[in-house]
Amino acid sequence: MKTSVILRFAILGLLWLGLVTYIVVNTPKFTLYTAFVIVASAIIIFVPIYKKYVKNGNQ
Repeated sequence: MKTSVILRFAILGLLWLGLVTYIVVNTPKFTLYTAFVIVASAIIIFVPIYKKYVKNGNQ
């Protein structure tokens, strides 16, 4: 993988992790809905990028 692809994953990962931390800290109690939102957001963000750059090998 190119360095630019790794950098994209790292930046998006850090932003996503920051937002997840914000959600977890600011919700009164952790529910199944909160877990669903976190998992769904990870799928929406990371699966298309994985398919484009890792699975197909297009760089």
